Parts: sequence; C-alpha cells; structure tokens
Amino acid sequence: MTGYTKPLPSPDRDTQGFWEGCRHHELRLQRCQDCGLYCFPPLPMCPGCNSTHRQWVKVSGKGKVYSWFVVHRATHPDFVADVPYAVVVVTPDEQDDIHIAGNIVHCAAEDLRVDMPVEVVFDDVTAEVTLPKWRPVAHSGRRA
Repeated sequence: MTGYTKPLPSPDRDTQGFWEGCRHHELRLQRCQDCGLYCFPPLPMCPGCNSTHRQWVKVSGKGKVYSWFVVHRATHPDFVADVPYAVVVVTPDEQDDIHIAGNIVHCAAEDLRVDMPVEVVFDDVTAEVTLPKWRPVAHSGRRA
C-alpha cells in the first residue's frame, strides 16, 4: 500500500460517506429519507422531492455495465504504464438511473458488453483511501 503515486480523491462534506464506505469495503449510496430515491453523485438535496433528509446506506455492490470507454493516452504521468485501460459506467441494481464510473478489473476491454453483470471490488491503495473498481460477476473469487 505504500508508494501509491496516482491522484487520489479528496473527500468533502458531500462525498465523505461514500469514501468512508469504500474504506470499509462497502458500496454506499446516498438515499432520501422522505421519498426513498438513491442519489449519486451525492447532492445537497434529493433530485426527486427536494428533501434535505438524506442518509448513506450500504447497497449490494452489484450492477450492470451501462457504457465504457478505453483510455489510450494517459493524462497524468503516473498512468502511462496502465494504458490502454477501460473505465466502465455501471448502473447499480438498486436504481437504474444512477451511473457510477470506475476501472474494470479481470476483464479485457474487448470482452465488455452492455448489461454485463458486474460487482464492486475494493482496492486499498493507501491506509486512508480505498478505491472502488468493478469486475465481471463470473470472476467473483478474485480480488482487485
């Protein structure tokens, strides 16, 4: 876990619950306590009913590939060795109008398909930061 040099997220008041969940190897989404709508990325108010009563809840961590793209040119020097790599946009099983982006592991870009079932895995890149990544459900015995 030492020596990680790639850019890391900077949790703020709105995203702290998400990153704290990742550190505990839990995928957490913000959920409105009034109408039950999930919200991602987190917002100060529910996009469905404008309520400010939200809570972070653990979700299944399962979803389907909505889309993806392949990075062929690194935009940061610490990613040069990784290119090409794929980033998937996942729709979680809990709500189909939410999209969560992340790296795909244990899957070549040419094997990605729309609606491919995936699940979250967690990569403890430092003692303080854990990144969520996605893998095909068929590879559920492996770690990130």
